[in-house]
This record gives sequence, C-alpha cells and structure tokens, in this order.
Amino acid sequence: MSTAQSESGRTITSSIPARLDRLPWSRWHWSIVIGLGTVWILDGLEVTVVGNIASRLSEPGSGLPITSGEVTGIAAALYVAGACAGALFWGRLTDIWGRKKLFMITLAVYLGATALTAVAFDTWWFFLFRFLTGFGIGGEYAAINSAIDELIPAKYRGRVDLLINGSFWLGAVGGSLLSILALNTSIFPANVGWRLTFALGAVLSLVILLVRRHVPESPRWLLIHGRDDEAERIVGDIERRIEAERNEPLPPAEGELTIRQRERVTFLEIARTVFAKYRKRSVLGFSLFIGQAFLYNAITFGFGAILTTFFDVPSGSTGYYFAVIALGNFLGPLLLGKLFDTVGRRVMISGTYLLSGLLLFGTAWLFDRGALDAATMTACWCAVLFFASAGASSAYLTVSEVFPMETRAMSIAFFYALGTAAGGISGPLLFADLTGTGEVGDTVLAFQVGAALMCAAGLVAVFLAVNAERRSLEDIAKPLTAVASKAKAKTRAGADPDADSSKPATA
Repeated sequence: MSTAQSESGRTITSSIPARLDRLPWSRWHWSIVIGLGTVWILDGLEVTVVGNIASRLSEPGSGLPITSGEVTGIAAALYVAGACAGALFWGRLTDIWGRKKLFMITLAVYLGATALTAVAFDTWWFFLFRFLTGFGIGGEYAAINSAIDELIPAKYRGRVDLLINGSFWLGAVGGSLLSILALNTSIFPANVGWRLTFALGAVLSLVILLVRRHVPESPRWLLIHGRDDEAERIVGDIERRIEAERNEPLPPAEGELTIRQRERVTFLEIARTVFAKYRKRSVLGFSLFIGQAFLYNAITFGFGAILTTFFDVPSGSTGYYFAVIALGNFLGPLLLGKLFDTVGRRVMISGTYLLSGLLLFGTAWLFDRGALDAATMTACWCAVLFFASAGASSAYLTVSEVFPMETRAMSIAFFYALGTAAGGISGPLLFADLTGTGEVGDTVLAFQVGAALMCAAGLVAVFLAVNAERRSLEDIAKPLTAVASKAKAKTRAGADPDADSSKPATA
C-alpha cells in the first residue's frame, strides 16, 4: 500500500478490496454469516408471532387492555413506521460511523425494545415499544447488508446475501409454531404465554449480540475513512487464518484502487449519485421493492381469513398452513441463490419476479373457478413464494451492490423504507378491504394486482438489471472517493464482458 498527501486528505493506493474478493470460502466466512445473518430469523419470528397472537391479546385475562384490531392495525403500523424511520436514521449513521458500531447499536435497541414489550401492561406501552422494536430492526437492514456485501468474496456474494435475507422465513416458521404453543392455555396462562414469546426474542438477540462482537469492521469502509492501517491489520489477520485452515498460501490478489480519503459524503452528493448518475439503477430499485411488497401483501393480508372463510379451516390451525408457506419462502433463496452468481443477476432477478407473478395469476384463476381447497391453495402459494422470496431477497442484494461504497447503507435504507412503507401503508389500505369482504372476486382482484406489479418489476429487470455477478463492488460502482485517473480495481473471479475497471458499470 502506498500513500500520498493531498489538500482534501490522504491519497492511497490499496489492494484490500481485491484481497477480500479473492479469498476462498472458509470457517471465518461462516462466522460472519452466523454473526450478522441470524437477526433476520428474529425479525421473522417477531412479525409472525404478533400476527398470530393478536386474538389472544384481545381476550379478557391477557393482561393487556387491547383489541385485536389495535394489534394488527395500530401496533403493526407503528412497527412499520419505526422500521422506516430506523432505516433512514441509522442508515445515514452507518455510512458515517461504520458498519460494526451500527450493527451493535441497532441490535441493542431491538433487544431492549423487545424485552420491554414482554412486560407491557398498558396499551400505550405496547404501542411505544412496538415502534422502537421496528426502529431497531430497520437500522439492521442497512448495517447488516452493507457489512455482508463488503466482507463476502465477490464469487459468493449473491447466494450469501439471498440466503441471509431469506432466513427471515425460518423465523416465520418458528414464530408460527411458537404461537401455537404460546396460545395453548393448558401449558401457559393467557397472560403469560404471549409475554414469553417476546422474552425469547430478547434472549436470542442477546446471544447474537455476544457472537457479533467478533465480527470486524468492514475494511473497505475503514480504507475510505482514513483508517487504512486498521483495515490492513484486519485483512492480514483474515488471510493468516484462512492460510492456516487450508495449510497453503493464498493466491496473489490482482488489482489496486487509488482513493482520496475523506470522513463523510454530503446528502447532496448522495442524492446526485443515486438519482442522477445512477437513475436507471434507482428505477430498478424502486420497481423491485414495490413489486415484491405488493405481491406479499396480496397473499399475506387476509391469509387467515381466506383459509377460514373459503375453506373452513379453524382459526387455531392457520398457523400450521403459514409454517408450510414460510418454509417454501426459505427454500427459494436457499436453492436458487447459487444461480444468481452463476447464471447471473439479470436472468435470475427478472426470472423469479416474472415466474412468481405468472404463478399468482394462475392461482387467482384457479381460485376464481373454485378448483382449490385449503391444501392445494397452500401448495399454490408455496410455489409462488418459492420464486418470489428469492426475487424479494435479490432486491436487497441489488440496492446494496449497485451504488458506490460511500452511499451504500443510505441507499439500502432508502429503498428498504420505500418498500416497507408500500407494504405497511399502501398494502393494507388496498388489500385488507379486498380480502376481508368474503367475496371470491375481491380476493381474486387482490391476487391479480400483486401479480401484475411483480411482473412489471420483472420486465424492468429484463432491461435495467446490472450484471453484477462475481464482480467486485468497486467495479460495479466506483467509489466517490476514487481517483479516476488511477483507479485500478480489477473486477471479479470470473470473466465478464461488461466489466470496466476505469469507470462504474452502468445500468
């Protein structure tokens, strides 16, 4: 690494990004996945449990004077609002203060708010801590996705990112089964079971917090923010660990990047970068997030009502059906994730969006004809969500890797907040009424709206998706601090005709 002085800060040339990208998969990478990825399991558990225990909370003797509508309405809206606000607030700080500091702080906020929800004895208390729980989890999305993409080698980035974001659905499976146990009054009193579910979330997040202490700061972030000596120590330590594990030296890294270090980037620079320089990528991000948000709301809003109204499924048994659907959601990213790194982003993103939309159109047609029962409807939903879950996870991957390093966390936060708001505000307004009427035609219309928007997003991806597979982050979007005339960052492990080491790939 060489350094030089300039009026706006030190100018340095480093091979750290290339050294991280050329690393083979190792136990160290698994520790990163476990330390950073498991929080989505908590998010899935949190969201699912609250939806499933709404009826119990509203019953006399629950210890909380609240109605079912307030749990699924006001409390859910506050959780969404908290997630949106948290994403934007913590996202900005993640780019300024660093990934590690923020993914520790946001998990601590989540832990504290969840623990306090467990001891809520008044409605306003429950509402307040649902908002703060969302506030913490919203910040996690920006901090975690930034750290994951900057620490995982380019060859594996797509599948790992999809798997981690898809692990939300493992939590949903656990939440469905846990709610069945918690609602069983022969095991737990009515005013205890629901509290234990929140307490369990706090305990699990404490364990994750302890594991996460060993995850390092992103060397890429350190490099840009004038802490290149620290970045060098971290990367050197990782290399020594992997060489000891494999009992052989690592191959040499190819490529260097010259940057002019600086402390922070202004909001004006972020806005100009995201909405002017990379406006096509912004259109892509908008489309992917809106499409997946509406498809999921088309299915999940009124999920229980559809089963009970049209198929006579007892309300106490809907959790089993949801667990099956949640498992299908997890299998999508798990089984399809590798293809995003091999077949490629454009084909897989557009393919998963279009397939899930078309399958939902087919489900709507079969439902309208009365050709489905509870089991076959659940099977259809599983097929739709198998592809939709991979597509939705790829939306997070996309906005994380197609914008420059200095704007990464804020870009993730912005598009996450947009998608979450669409899902938590526009979605309920549109789909709650449609699926709640008990009319087949209204439910069919809800399915068709979600399917149409998913297909539209898939078509946008056909034309605008970036071929980011196996490419370094610095090649996909050159850092704003890079010295254009000297940027030498090579691309990725495999050949890609779209690669250009002297300027960012354009959408």
